[in-house]
Amino acid sequence: MGIKRDDYLQKLINRRHNKMIKVITGMRRCGKSYLLFNIFAEFLKGQGVIEDHIIKINLEDRRNKDLRAPDKLLEYIDNKLKDDKMYYILLDEVQLVDEFEDVLNSFLHVDNADVYVTGSNAKFLSKDVITEFRGRGDEVRIYPLSFIEFISAFPQDIDRYKMLADYMTYGGLPQIVSMATAEQKKEYLQSLFNHTYIKDIKERYKLLDDDDLDELVNVLASGIGGLTNPTKIQHTFHTVKNSRISVGSIKNYIDYLQDAFLIEKSMRYDIKGRKYISTPYKYYFEDLGLRNARLNFRQSEQTHLMENLIYTELRRRGYSVDVGQVTENIKNSAGISQRRLLEVDFVCNYGYKRCYIQSAYALPTEQKQQQEFASLLRIGDAFRKVVITGNTMQNTYQNDDGIIILNLFDFLLNKDSLGL
Repeated sequence: MGIKRDDYLQKLINRRHNKMIKVITGMRRCGKSYLLFNIFAEFLKGQGVIEDHIIKINLEDRRNKDLRAPDKLLEYIDNKLKDDKMYYILLDEVQLVDEFEDVLNSFLHVDNADVYVTGSNAKFLSKDVITEFRGRGDEVRIYPLSFIEFISAFPQDIDRYKMLADYMTYGGLPQIVSMATAEQKKEYLQSLFNHTYIKDIKERYKLLDDDDLDELVNVLASGIGGLTNPTKIQHTFHTVKNSRISVGSIKNYIDYLQDAFLIEKSMRYDIKGRKYISTPYKYYFEDLGLRNARLNFRQSEQTHLMENLIYTELRRRGYSVDVGQVTENIKNSAGISQRRLLEVDFVCNYGYKRCYIQSAYALPTEQKQQQEFASLLRIGDAFRKVVITGNTMQNTYQNDDGIIILNLFDFLLNKDSLGL
């Protein structure tokens, strides 16, 4: 059974015939090709588009090796355009074509050609879209499976608690769904990380056998949910790894990992001061399975995994997500006033809408509740304030302070759960 990815399909539908090159980006193996060649192509057929007006070319297939030559590809596609009706050109792994930018720009002048492409994220990056197509590239960013998409591949009566545990352990790459054993999943994820993602980065930037990149990945994987910056990481390298890596190199490596869609950076935001704080940041992995595989599934702290899970789901839904902070004035034991910083896990913006979110794996005591609520209560504005709890047996409710206590399942399984 195919996994439906209706949100992404709708994004492609909304961009039809917009005279731009639709560029599907995202980490490798997250389902870009399937979305384009299967889901979107079937939609077009359902709309009455006949087969020979959907030109699908997988440039990674060796059978199409000759089409990696730009003029050969242009000639091949031009010969397929037999009439004035709309043709849909679907190209997978387009970065394998030399001078692919010129090839794609050539079709911008063909009135009855609607072009959609995917590319390996290590060579065809989100930032490239801005420059390569002269302002005529329209990016569709996709992520690994959401929890809703993940469980849709299984029978409805399956234990959703077990499904959540599997999802937080092995992540949401589509191939994971078809694997029957934990051993298969672990081997697949570890091989994919080492032989695809890291290899791609090293080849693109000619790093070859740079062990510092591998160590940096391990440091970031161990520290999800923690504030850090390149200088702090450099100190770790110097004291623990006995490495002389520079801050500049660390910054570059982090950029490479972000460009490959393996990690995302969340900035700090002073809520009352309404300004960004340059450092430190938080880094989250786009797929928890890959993060866990990198650490050989040894570090499975549920509080950090849940925080990462919430962050990625928020980004998948289209929110911009920052790490918030508020200050409060307190008096110490000597009666002297002091300022204390309180963290808000996520400041989420969607256009002019906003909400504040705390991730709390459990709220077992009154003291723990007060600790999680403290920062939200000191914000002082009227935007929605939410605590997402990992206690999946607890019903969602709103407390007397107006804070919504949201069950993790309710958050993951209801795209409108935040009410924005």
